[in-house]
Amino acid sequence: MNIKLIAIGKTDNKNLQALIDEYQKRLSFYIKFDLEIIPDIKNVKNLSESQQKEKEGELILAKITPTDQLILLDENGKTFSSVGFSEELQKKMNSGVKTLVFVIGGPYGFSETVYAKAQGKISLSLMTFSHQMVRLFFIEQLYRGFTILKNEPYHHQ
Repeated sequence: MNIKLIAIGKTDNKNLQALIDEYQKRLSFYIKFDLEIIPDIKNVKNLSESQQKEKEGELILAKITPTDQLILLDENGKTFSSVGFSEELQKKMNSGVKTLVFVIGGPYGFSETVYAKAQGKISLSLMTFSHQMVRLFFIEQLYRGFTILKNEPYHHQ
């Protein structure tokens, strides 16, 4: 199985980017992982929230193939413990999913079109985090999930 994380806008904090790079490198020992960044939309000042979500949605959906399984990182999604998330990853691998695509939306979330295409939603927390930090937290949780599946000593209960 391949895992892809799609996010809107680049990470401009060098320290965060260094940590993201570190966990991407660690994750590569377990699975093929790609982080795809969609550039920020230009002239957002001239767009309403819904217009911005629609434009971002079009760019997101252009990165998805018909066989991809699309999971949105959404504040209203299902929450997991780290062990529960690792079990969910195992289920996806066992089910024969070729590419699992997770998406971090823009500042206003997702368009209705993106919600309609998604096969699931997960929430990392009830708290709100910056979109840049969510990338790091999510990639670390992917890494943690695979170390749990391999019974490696990274995660402590």
